[in-house]
Amino acid sequence: MLNKSCLGITFLCFFCSFIGYSQRDSSWQMKPTTIETRWARQVAPNNSLPEYPRPQMVREDSWQNMNGIWQYTITSLVNDMPINFQGNILVPFPLESALSGVKKSLKPNEYLWYKRSFNVNIEKNKRLLLHFGAVDWQATVYVNGKEVGSHTGGYTEFSFDITSFLVNGDNQLVLRVFDPTDQGIGPHGKQVLNPGNIYYTPSSGIWQTVWLETVPTDYIESIRITTDIDKSVVSLLIKISSTIVDKSTLSINVPGCNTCEVLKKVQDKDHINAMLKIPNARLWSPDDPYLYDLEVAINKDKVKSYFGMRKIDIQKDSKGVDRIYLNNKYTYNLGTLDQGYWPDGLYTAPTDSALQFDISVIKKMGFNTIRKHIKVEPARWYYHTDRLGILVWQDMVNPNQGLPEGSKSEFERESAEIMQQLFNHPSIVTWVLFNEKWGYYDQGRLTKWMKAKDPTRLINGHSGEMLYVNNQLRSPSPDAWIGSDLTDVHAYPMPGNIQTRPGMATAIGEFGGIGVPIEGHLWDDLTTGWGYDGINTPGTLILKYSEIIDSLKKMEAEGLSASIYTQPFDVETEQNGLITYDRKVIKIPINKIRDLNIELYRSKAFKFEPYQLLDALSLEKGQGTYIAGLKKYESGARDSLLLRSLVTMADSRLDSAKTQRFLKEYLRILFAPLSESNLRFIKRYTYTTRDTGFTIIFKNIDRANKFWGNNRAENFLKNIIGKQEIQPQLDNDIVAPDWEKLVRKLSNDFGVLGSEKAAGMAMLYYHGKGDWQKFGQYYALYYKTAIGRSEYHINNLSWTVFEKIDDPLILAIAVKASKYSVEHFGPKDANEIDTYANLLYKVGDKKLAIEWQKKAMDLSKDSRPIRVNYQKMIDGVPTWK
Repeated sequence: MLNKSCLGITFLCFFCSFIGYSQRDSSWQMKPTTIETRWARQVAPNNSLPEYPRPQMVREDSWQNMNGIWQYTITSLVNDMPINFQGNILVPFPLESALSGVKKSLKPNEYLWYKRSFNVNIEKNKRLLLHFGAVDWQATVYVNGKEVGSHTGGYTEFSFDITSFLVNGDNQLVLRVFDPTDQGIGPHGKQVLNPGNIYYTPSSGIWQTVWLETVPTDYIESIRITTDIDKSVVSLLIKISSTIVDKSTLSINVPGCNTCEVLKKVQDKDHINAMLKIPNARLWSPDDPYLYDLEVAINKDKVKSYFGMRKIDIQKDSKGVDRIYLNNKYTYNLGTLDQGYWPDGLYTAPTDSALQFDISVIKKMGFNTIRKHIKVEPARWYYHTDRLGILVWQDMVNPNQGLPEGSKSEFERESAEIMQQLFNHPSIVTWVLFNEKWGYYDQGRLTKWMKAKDPTRLINGHSGEMLYVNNQLRSPSPDAWIGSDLTDVHAYPMPGNIQTRPGMATAIGEFGGIGVPIEGHLWDDLTTGWGYDGINTPGTLILKYSEIIDSLKKMEAEGLSASIYTQPFDVETEQNGLITYDRKVIKIPINKIRDLNIELYRSKAFKFEPYQLLDALSLEKGQGTYIAGLKKYESGARDSLLLRSLVTMADSRLDSAKTQRFLKEYLRILFAPLSESNLRFIKRYTYTTRDTGFTIIFKNIDRANKFWGNNRAENFLKNIIGKQEIQPQLDNDIVAPDWEKLVRKLSNDFGVLGSEKAAGMAMLYYHGKGDWQKFGQYYALYYKTAIGRSEYHINNLSWTVFEKIDDPLILAIAVKASKYSVEHFGPKDANEIDTYANLLYKVGDKKLAIEWQKKAMDLSKDSRPIRVNYQKMIDGVPTWK
């Protein structure tokens, strides 16, 4: 429809009035998952996170939510846009999540594509912006077949003006995603392609709200808000889309504050600096999370925002101890380590109510601080922390820990985006740069950089730079916490080992991690009981948590300013939360946790909220679950669920006899014992060659490899053979192993797997002894059959053969092994190729050796040893002397 008010205007602009967007009405269904939260069943295509996604800058009536059913497909890394799509996906839930309706993994050599249509009417004097809350990791956007732009970084928002790409009526939006997770250069947090232990399932693709927004031609792009409680002023940096806007059209209002006034407005190219006076400011704190409303308008654009008057810094108390001060008052930061994972949505909470719940329940337990651990949440999470009143330590998302080329610059670029995006939130009081040396580098420089970028907050340069487990320091750090505002140690399970430095407050950035598995509420019952303190019951957790609070009280009196407990919720294979992963069971009564915490966080003004959100939580009544299960078993019950539970519980109590007894009975009644899930279960409880699982896997190696990967079954079995049959003889300091006898025996008992394991361990044994004749003998015996499933580093062992062995038969086997290693592990590794070339040269294949040595020299950027060997080959002299 033509907007008549635009007639007579000579320049073109557009308004896109939404008349609805089309999405295929499909039979979307949440994929099965072992456990789910109570909010999961509230999710549907027509109400997928419908809330306004950007509370810090609101245009109420000019946005359209694009969440819902999209089409998706996965392709190889080709640039061509696919014509056919595989199926439907519920946005904004990650591809790997149950709520996406897909629950598939994305490999590093694949693209994930999304597609949907939307309908617009084009009018003048308006622009249409397309917003993505977050897409992990590299996103390229197409509208009507044309590339609009791209964004790299899995944790920050991005937008495009798509007005010039639109047509009246139906429009097509396509998104291409590349996400190599921990195999790439980008920050990935705890996402890994092979999750387990303290690392979790990836969240690829769109994982925050997608939305459209109409704006005038000249509009407000962003507002940066800086508060100063000592001067009672607020500074605004208002960025606008045009350099021709007259500042006289700018209006700023603080609704409800009759005494607030604008002191100045200064225009500079594409932004305006303004300052507000806030007399007798009501300060923001966890005790009183008061937020001022803010309205900013320029020309025809108006946005609503908010701010909190808050100050955080390090000051000395009356005894001269450096402490954390909030609003010029010492405030102990009593925190917990929140990782922001969900069993049904992974990175994405099922609903906004679920997002609020986590913050509320943490505050109800008596904590006043959340350390958001190597993840960035959607904007609404920080809105809720601002509104509900809880201090936030925000981690940067760690880079690839191997620091491949390009990872450092990418980490710094994405960290800058994170700090910029979250700057306005008063609840965020601390930026955390590094964690436990994961991918850390240039710590002093980067800490200084962060302080310059944001002088209004504390900078924790390295949380857990000193990590203690059972009072043992994992790795020394002689120049710890350079330039930081905090000395931050990690101590598991009990807090301790605090460090003091002049000008820095003292913190324990992680501790606790006490594992309490609750049967029926586990992400994976094959990993029952993971925690830093073994397996505990709710009863022992209460006792240990009481001891923890007593320890913290003593350390606080000595100067401790902050402590972060690991953790509020179980996460995947970790059962060390105070609440289960599905948010259904609290392991300590909430009033008990609160009463203990209040001994440490003593603010009289702190008001604990009512109990109503915890109606669904209760202390696990089944503390005697194992005993009750045994009684059922003894009375004749033999159902599969009971037997499976008894297997896991017997194993957690280190009762191997009962574990194997229950496992044998469980497998006997299974309909499909060789299914993927059952083979994983069998593998988890197979420890010796006598166990039922060993025989099953041994007889079904090909089937197991289908699920686990090539040679995984063989190597799993060989590892058991080595531990049980060979290691005891190596541990005997009096009698040396009879390797020939071991090879024969294990070959008779376990075939080629037995002989390989014995030969391999003999090879390492003689390598350590420096007996090169015997080493060569067993190297040849091992690699005669094990080249394709070597448990050892082929290159290193083959280089030793090159240097020490002259037997042509052994050298011939080494050539084959080295060639395999180059082809499969090191096609661009100069050292791998150098080994292969030298072996070729030693067996007399000079021409081919020189070709490969030239490749090694080129790849090594002219390494001197490789260059010397190349010249020796050219000259026809031995390279091994």
